[in-house]
Amino acid sequence: MQITSRFTIAVHIITCIDCFKDEYKVTSNFIAQSTGVNPVIIRGVLSQLKEAGMVNVRQGASGITLAKPLDEITFYDIYEAVDSVKDVGLFHFHENPNMDCPVGRNIHAATDSRLAQVQAAMENKMKQIKLSDVVDEVKSKIKAENK
Repeated sequence: MQITSRFTIAVHIITCIDCFKDEYKVTSNFIAQSTGVNPVIIRGVLSQLKEAGMVNVRQGASGITLAKPLDEITFYDIYEAVDSVKDVGLFHFHENPNMDCPVGRNIHAATDSRLAQVQAAMENKMKQIKLSDVVDEVKSKIKAENK
């Protein structure tokens, strides 16, 4: 089980956009410097966030901006935009359990619904976490560092 780093990169991107929007032109290169991630990867994640309606990406003077308020973006929204696992599920089951083995023959039946419950619980929790909470905490920590 693993959510790719695209999820945390996306959270970092959105936080960066909001924190620096009044001071700098926020670009993929600017964000790459903050994240320590190659600008090509940043542009890929930005494309996914744009497609999901979370950011506006424009060449020129305006740079990258948020397309919706932070309190309308949840961890789940980002997860769904950049790491959707709906088709395959969060847990990838090994491909070929031995059907001649009594455990191999029955393991899917015994675990699949439980793993689906775990995924649903995680996704429900992600729906409760707003990006505004993350950004507010980051801004608070920045303010405390500058005292």
